[in-house]
Amino acid sequence: MGTRLTAHIRCRNPPLTLTVISRHYPDLHSHSKRSDPMNIPIPTEEETERGFVPISDGQLLEYAERVQGKVVLITGAANGIGRETAMRFASSGAKLVIGDLDVPGAEKAISEIRESGGQAVCMKCDVTIWEEQIALFELAVKTFGCVDVVVANAGVGELSDFTQVKINPATGKPQRPNILAVQVNLIGVMYTLQLAQYFLLVAREDPGSLKAVIALGSVASWVGNPIIPVYVATKHGVLGLVRSLEPAFSAQGIRVAVISPFFAETSIIQNILSPMYRLVLAGIPFTPVSRIAATIVYAATRSDSDIKRGGSSGSAYLLLDDGPVFEVPREGFKMGVYKKLDERANGAFRRLQGLAYTSKVIQDVFGVVGKPIIGSAIAFGIV
Repeated sequence: MGTRLTAHIRCRNPPLTLTVISRHYPDLHSHSKRSDPMNIPIPTEEETERGFVPISDGQLLEYAERVQGKVVLITGAANGIGRETAMRFASSGAKLVIGDLDVPGAEKAISEIRESGGQAVCMKCDVTIWEEQIALFELAVKTFGCVDVVVANAGVGELSDFTQVKINPATGKPQRPNILAVQVNLIGVMYTLQLAQYFLLVAREDPGSLKAVIALGSVASWVGNPIIPVYVATKHGVLGLVRSLEPAFSAQGIRVAVISPFFAETSIIQNILSPMYRLVLAGIPFTPVSRIAATIVYAATRSDSDIKRGGSSGSAYLLLDDGPVFEVPREGFKMGVYKKLDERANGAFRRLQGLAYTSKVIQDVFGVVGKPIIGSAIAFGIV
């Protein structure tokens, strides 16, 4: 159990009681009773039949040496998952090309890589602009001669409440919704993957050399969430896009995969969820960013004798909380996968759905209670 904070709010209506459980939710951890949750045994035939295979932390960097001297292009690598991924690849000897709107952040990242003896370049890149993505790929070819691995990482969170229709005061008609998330998370990824098909084959001397394209999905690629419908739609699209393109990519010897992490402590969380939701998420174990980055490296470098015959290209990798990574083969849409998602992810999502109502009640009485309740939460160490 975690820390329990019970707040009794006095108002004209019957008292409202808010209880927040911090640190651990037992049902989210019931999947493993081991003291070391990452000591993953060899998957059983039953686990494989159910459509998912656990992967230990020790396995994630098993093939990392394959990127020695390779050119890795990453969008959105100035911060968060993208930045950690760039550092992971660089530590294995890869040459990095970073594109991001946050130019100072990108420059800081490549500076750290260079100080460690690596090679890296960066440029401003808005992934929603086709010409800027072309320029990023051209920078890679001009600087390093080719592109070997592409990571479509750039993304944003839910930027508005899609369930609320706003009226334009000037016209009295509904305003157009903010769907920038679609432009960045889906259209931007489509641009990146379209260009990868071309640039990964430019100046490719060895047809058998490592070539890979990895896209960032989410657990939201698999399940719905009424709090973030636009974000969910974009991540469903990414999963469908990668699965659909896999045959064409594999035919050219290019590995593809989609990474589907649960909540991670990144700047996107700040955009997706309000402070009230973040207060409750304090009790839910987030996926470590370092594990997400290592999974991207694994997905890009995993050795296959011949991916044209199948192999692991096209797999999705699920990171449901602070437990192990699960690989879902491209044909692994089985009941076992959705059962695992229901047990480990939907439980948390159901809490958030309930909060959609609860938070509105709390906001209504917040003016009466004031900030002390948040101060008390901080004092109890739950945020």
